[in-house]
Amino acid sequence: MNLKNKKILITGATGGIGNCLVDKFNSFDCQILATGTNQSKLQKLKEKFPNVHTQSFKLNEHENIEKFIEEANKTLNGLDVLINNAGITLDNLSIRLSEENWKKVLDINLTATFLMCKYAIKKMLKNKKGKIINITSIVGHTGNLGQANYSASKAGIVAFSKSLAIEYAKKNININCVSPGFIKTEMTDNIKEDFKNNLISKIPSGNLGTGEDVSNCVAFLASDMANYINGETIHVNGGMYMA
Repeated sequence: MNLKNKKILITGATGGIGNCLVDKFNSFDCQILATGTNQSKLQKLKEKFPNVHTQSFKLNEHENIEKFIEEANKTLNGLDVLINNAGITLDNLSIRLSEENWKKVLDINLTATFLMCKYAIKKMLKNKKGKIINITSIVGHTGNLGQANYSASKAGIVAFSKSLAIEYAKKNININCVSPGFIKTEMTDNIKEDFKNNLISKIPSGNLGTGEDVSNCVAFLASDMANYINGETIHVNGGMYMA
């Protein structure tokens, strides 16, 4: 799986899955631009991976996304792969969910993903090839208590990605999704033990996934081994949800 010198842009790089994505592509000697909003975490990422370019960027600033893609393209001297991993949650039961928090989640998780893809594809068209991997979620397929906004945003990414895949398949640009289930991160580490055990009991494999499970799948889709895979969603969830 030769990814050496591939130019990779990763959003949400400071989170648990994001760190694993950076680690995985760095191990393949890729040229990486990692983005996030937490300056201290970006600094730690830079210290851990000195060869990786890092940049702070807020995805809710939609008016700046085109310029950001332009700068990323210059930093990497091209753009082979875009990985839209960034996302937020603002959970509440639907009748208590404010319109403001509905919009915030949709703006970052779905609208920003659309704009990142739109402007990245313009660069990829000039290169006559490219790969986009959008990170969705199991709850975009199953729904989840208190996550109507998050579930809607992740389900929207799946449908949006299929449409993009149809539009640009003949241009040698592949757009796919990876849908993680419950992955062991700092967030899941903070879940109460009895709730976590109940969660694990619903997973046929009997355990939580890891960031590496997700990054392995993303790396495969980014490689030439996946050139004939387009418009698909690959589920990484231990069998908790089977499409």
